[in-house]
Amino acid sequence: MELFYSNDTDGTLCRLGQEESAHCIKVLRHRTGDRVNIIDGKGTMYECTVISASPKAVEAEVVARHENWGAHPYRLHLAVAPTKNSDRYEWFAEKACEVGIDAITPVIGMHSERKIFKPARLEKILVSAAKQSLKGAVPQVNGPVSVKDFILGSGQESQEGEAGPLRLIACCFEDEAHPRTSIKSALESYRGSEYIILVGPEGDFSTEEAALAVQHGFIPVHLGASRLRTETAALTAAEAVYFKYL
Repeated sequence: MELFYSNDTDGTLCRLGQEESAHCIKVLRHRTGDRVNIIDGKGTMYECTVISASPKAVEAEVVARHENWGAHPYRLHLAVAPTKNSDRYEWFAEKACEVGIDAITPVIGMHSERKIFKPARLEKILVSAAKQSLKGAVPQVNGPVSVKDFILGSGQESQEGEAGPLRLIACCFEDEAHPRTSIKSALESYRGSEYIILVGPEGDFSTEEAALAVQHGFIPVHLGASRLRTETAALTAAEAVYFKYL
């Protein structure tokens, strides 16, 4: 199934950007009158008819719309420290998108080796991953923040009058005051459908960061006996939530 992406639609017309237009007309050789499928990145897929076959600016008339197309029955926000090798972070984001996530926040910890993060390339990768995995929504990429600021601001995601999302912090160490449980047990005991999961850098969270997270409602969890890389841990966490709903 061919999918195109447009962030320029009014519900009646969809307009493709230059790169998507070139792919549609020059590569796939679509012409005026052809039917195409376009996602808006917010969850809707439009069935359209091409009315202007310009390789620089395709216009397509909406014939039908499908909301929540390819959606998953939960909301997952992953806060993951950027890896030293940016390719590994991009790999994690691509695969997690295919599984099903809603937002990614790069978090900079006290032990982070990489403290600069530019979201533009990652956003492009996520558009491609959403199209490949037949999803109408593209995960949101937030600007980088410190681990401390993310923890302190995470409570704002709760809706008034609601208990809020399940908050988990995947860390490598534990002590008597902060024993870890398995992510499987933590997920099974939760009856909601919103999740925030923190995954630290290669050097793990500091003891101060972990303690702050626990003070603000994060549950320390482990992902099994194996020692996982940051990107592997983040993808494993996304898959754990995904498998809960199969």
